[in-house]
Amino acid sequence: MERMTAPTGRRRVLLAAPRGYCAGVDRAVIAVEKALEQYGPPIYVRHEIVHNKYVVQTLERKGAIFVEETSEVPPGEIVIFSAHGVAPEVHREAERGRLASIDATCPLVTKVHKEAVRYAREDYDILLIGHEGHEEVIGTSGEAPEHIQLVDGPQDVANVQVRDPDRVVWLSQTTLSVDETMETVDGLKQRFPNLLSPPSDDICYATQNRQTAIKQVAAGSELVLVVGSRNSSNSNRMVEVALGAGADAAYLVDNASEIDESWLEGVTTVGLSSGASVPEVLVEEVLAWLTERGWADVELVQPVAEHIQFSLPKELRRDLRAEAAARAAAG
Repeated sequence: MERMTAPTGRRRVLLAAPRGYCAGVDRAVIAVEKALEQYGPPIYVRHEIVHNKYVVQTLERKGAIFVEETSEVPPGEIVIFSAHGVAPEVHREAERGRLASIDATCPLVTKVHKEAVRYAREDYDILLIGHEGHEEVIGTSGEAPEHIQLVDGPQDVANVQVRDPDRVVWLSQTTLSVDETMETVDGLKQRFPNLLSPPSDDICYATQNRQTAIKQVAAGSELVLVVGSRNSSNSNRMVEVALGAGADAAYLVDNASEIDESWLEGVTTVGLSSGASVPEVLVEEVLAWLTERGWADVELVQPVAEHIQFSLPKELRRDLRAEAAARAAAG
């Protein structure tokens, strides 16, 4: 793709939109904030509510306590499950631990969980395209472990074994690269011509929109900066997409302090976006950092608009402190 070059001597920033918080992340973060307001600290959160260091540290200062396992939460307390979703066994663990729980799973992840349950009930082999060890993959796999096998990219297609090649369906982690996922699907269809696709695309709208925008930005930039944490799958995919779309260099940074000024040598146009779990304040800090160094001209690149919102978890409408105390007393 031919690069859209800036006029000679003009330094500019191509700012991608949409960027930053998706509806699922916004819902999950607000759920923790509302729980802290309504019930008071501490509020326990199983795993990071979203994969962003700044968000986690901000919520910790407000009284959230992040734990790795539900068993670490004292009986009678409130636990929130992260936006990435959990397996049914985790809900059972919370009940056995006499905890009140709030499920902040992104509704788009919940959709994939329901698809897994449905196809397992119909006795399909389910090929889950995703990255091994990712929380979302663990949660989805837990919905139907006897029927699901992980396919970790196109290179893993040859390893797939199924019982009946005519009863196979694919699902995917919601935060993957759209292009790589379809490459994996194409490989699976070559092996299993009757492979069934899910009723609707599993890769979430926000992931697709951010990748679409970063492609346009990268086509006109020598350097692309993606604001996001290292453990954020969708942020890492955006860096890969930017490089694939023509950027000479692309880097993932948690914040402005991680930018290396040497990256700017010979650069006239910097592309900028952020992952779906990144608050806008971090993007604004990067813009300020670039402005101080001469990249003050900002152009918005917005190939698609977003208007999706999700309602907050229904558990926030109940007196969970009383419920948790009653469970602890009953135990």
